[in-house]
Amino acid sequence: QVQLVESGGGLVQAGGSLRLSCAASGRTFSNYAMGWFRQAPGKEREFVGAITWSGGLTYYADSVKGRFTITRDNAKNTVYLQMNSLKPEDTALYYCATTDARSRLFISHLYNDWGQGTQVTVSS
Repeated sequence: QVQLVESGGGLVQAGGSLRLSCAASGRTFSNYAMGWFRQAPGKEREFVGAITWSGGLTYYADSVKGRFTITRDNAKNTVYLQMNSLKPEDTALYYCATTDARSRLFISHLYNDWGQGTQVTVSS
């Protein structure tokens, strides 16, 4: 099992930026892909993006493509979500998660371990 702790959320104005971090412990970090998901009040959890175990490939939801960037530092057991040009509709609780899957990384039920989430609020 992997323990995940997200940080970096907060309140930002539209057009601003935030960088979320997800620190992992408990298993060899470089063995698995990492995903970011978000859930807004009254809405279902949705895929934001994912990065393969090596960091060589990244995937993004259309709604964030070109604005968000996922990176990982396997030496620090940390994955990052850089969010630029934030919009009010990006407001949500953001979660990181791990998966052993090698494809279809946009599917949430393929993920095994989840963090507690960090809140991102974008004001208009």
